[in-house]
Amino acid sequence: MKTLLGGLSPARFLRDYWHKRPLLIRNAVPGFTGLLSADEMRQLAHRDDVESRLIQGSGTHWQLDHGPFNKNDFKRLPKTGWTLLVQSLNHVLPEADALLARFNFIPHARLDDLMVSYAVPGGSVGPHFDSYDVFLLQGQGHRRWQISTQTDLTILDDAPLKILRHFVAEDEWLLSPGDMLYLPPHVAHYGMAEDACMTYSIGFRAPTTEELAQGFLMHLQDTLALEGRYADPDLRLQRHPGEISRAMLKQIEAMIDRIKWNRRDIAKFAGCYLSEPKPNVFFNPPDAPLSHAAFNKQANKTGVALNPKSRLLFSGRQFFINGEAFTPAADETAALQQLADQHRLAPPLPATLRERFYDWYEAGWLEIDTQ
Repeated sequence: MKTLLGGLSPARFLRDYWHKRPLLIRNAVPGFTGLLSADEMRQLAHRDDVESRLIQGSGTHWQLDHGPFNKNDFKRLPKTGWTLLVQSLNHVLPEADALLARFNFIPHARLDDLMVSYAVPGGSVGPHFDSYDVFLLQGQGHRRWQISTQTDLTILDDAPLKILRHFVAEDEWLLSPGDMLYLPPHVAHYGMAEDACMTYSIGFRAPTTEELAQGFLMHLQDTLALEGRYADPDLRLQRHPGEISRAMLKQIEAMIDRIKWNRRDIAKFAGCYLSEPKPNVFFNPPDAPLSHAAFNKQANKTGVALNPKSRLLFSGRQFFINGEAFTPAADETAALQQLADQHRLAPPLPATLRERFYDWYEAGWLEIDTQ
């Protein structure tokens, strides 16, 4: 872990750098040259279940195209000045999921995904900033990064990307395979490929206050049950029929004021919201599922593992998986906490969890561990 963080312990990194200031880490992952080839990445960009983007341009002129792409799309590209992005590589590549697990010193509730960027010489996505923390791990090739803590974050009006209108570099580094750059939110950065290269971006979730508020209001709408109905048995003749009277407003205020929530409600909402997969994430049940008995027999030999797309979180005794809340029995809690923390559970499995695990297996949320 200290190699990954440049000799820092996770506690010191969180105290001194996380959300505060950039950190360049040379040889963060010794011997790392990447997880897939450019051809393999292009194959992923052909798939309709993988989010991919193709970016071309420089200065104030940019073009953004969304996948899936076909072979001809890549044949027409120039030899310089373009970048291919593939999102959520950890959903389709076990090695990517393993790489993401190395960053578990950040809570899973904050972790988003692993994105890979392939760029030919001169390829870039332009000077920009992110609203979340990010680790930029260099795979094959070399990318030059410039960063700035500038406060002017004005973006170009007509660009398809959030490109900064003005960018003034304060620091610059050339990253080689295994090097990594950590950037807190709102630090402007500009990466340019020196040669054909790949960068692996470990990103984190940072919902806005508005997103959380809207999500919580929707949660209340789904869970709230208030009795009663508006009534005015003491209604008096109004001078203006078109006026909303003070009495009506007072009664409506009292009715709405009955909407209450507590920390338990917040915890349930947060667990469901933060474990909810992205809209473009779908689970595929096994093509030929094992019988209940065969599943239990195999799972008790090798253990189980969460599907890389699954998100299992907990708060106290309450657990959340893929947007659903449940409260297990007390003797199941420790095993489920281990599964949430490590994404796998070694045998023997608690007998009381076998039914739940089989349901998750049939839904594609959980798998027989093959490691």
